Amino acid sequence: MSHFAEAVHIITTDGPAGRRGVTVSAVCSVSDNPATMLVCLNREHELNHLFIENQVFALNTLSLGQQALSEAFSGRGDLAQQDRFSLGHWHTLQTGAPVLVDALASFDCRIVATHEVATHYVIYGKVTALNMGDPAKSLIYLNRSYHSAGD
Repeated sequence: MSHFAEAVHIITTDGPAGRRGVTVSAVCSVSDNPATMLVCLNREHELNHLFIENQVFALNTLSLGQQALSEAFSGRGDLAQQDRFSLGHWHTLQTGAPVLVDALASFDCRIVATHEVATHYVIYGKVTALNMGDPAKSLIYLNRSYHSAGD
């Protein structure tokens, strides 16, 4: 899978089960009517169940200049969740999930379905709100390293 180039995102949630954010690349658009996103999360990580319990997530697409944020939310540096969130500027739209103010785009979603496939949760979210950032090069992950779109 390391040979599959993908955009880099931070998926976040907040609600009764707690706040969480992780870096992901296994994401795709499922439908445009209604706007629906698919995200895959490793279910072997004990805290990823918070997304399903909260029933909401925000998918924040990162630009090339946000590599350090991606690394922090992937667990590098061993930062606690609250310390990871202190690295960016966050607000909320409709669901209460944290939205990165300067992301290329943020999709605020309510979970409409989940499946377990092998080691991952496959989570489908209906987009309830959208935040568009300034145009910039997208952060891409390929061959276990970061690149920009067009490299």
